[in-house]
Amino acid sequence: MPIQTIEPRRLYRQIADQLRGLLERGEYAVGSRLPPERDLALQLGVSRPSVREALIALEVEGLVEVRMGSGIYVLPPDDAPRTHHVGAEGPLETIRARQVIESGLAAHAAQHMKKAQIAGLRNAVALMQQELDSGLLAWQGDRLFHARIAEASENSVLVRIVGELHDERHNPLAEQLISHFETERSWRAAIDEHLAVIDAIASRSPEAARSAMATHLQNSHDRYTASIASAKPVDARARLKPPAPRRRAVRRAA
Repeated sequence: MPIQTIEPRRLYRQIADQLRGLLERGEYAVGSRLPPERDLALQLGVSRPSVREALIALEVEGLVEVRMGSGIYVLPPDDAPRTHHVGAEGPLETIRARQVIESGLAAHAAQHMKKAQIAGLRNAVALMQQELDSGLLAWQGDRLFHARIAEASENSVLVRIVGELHDERHNPLAEQLISHFETERSWRAAIDEHLAVIDAIASRSPEAARSAMATHLQNSHDRYTASIASAKPVDARARLKPPAPRRRAVRRAA
């Protein structure tokens, strides 16, 4: 038997594996509600965000159903082979990484961004407004905003890292989390936080910019960790849609 590559197991995957085993052994009956996240976190000795990511992973696999305002319910097994969700970064872990990196980039931007670049940040927020007004998730404007702050560093490695971390929201785990918690209201709050970051950068205060960005990403994290049992379900008719993917231009041979 050939040697298999050893892959480090992320905490949320270890939690998901343990909960999956309990479900497969029938510890929780089909249709029953799992214990609240707080109780599971205490029993497992881990944080609530890690439990949240594990539960969302199990939902992606079709083992449980998240019912906002009610809780997590066990679904009946099906005959189709299940694909365990591996490889994706935990979305909450990603936000934490962004908080560390982008807070420093905002502080740097406050010292080095030119007026035209700050105007570019305002244009990015305006694009977010347009997307929301059209009933879309404000992904493109949001990505542009954070990319432009990274670009002020004039460091291609940092620009790439910020872009890659931001694009992690398109993995199945993050998209499932987004479907439950991102609403027009949450995006309007994010826009206000972006404007606070711009004001801090324009004031040329590195510490104010660092704090504003850290607060924005902390709030983003907290919006994703609101209690499922107390959160109101989102009306399907009011759900925001992701923007259509941009078509790549086809180069013709000369």
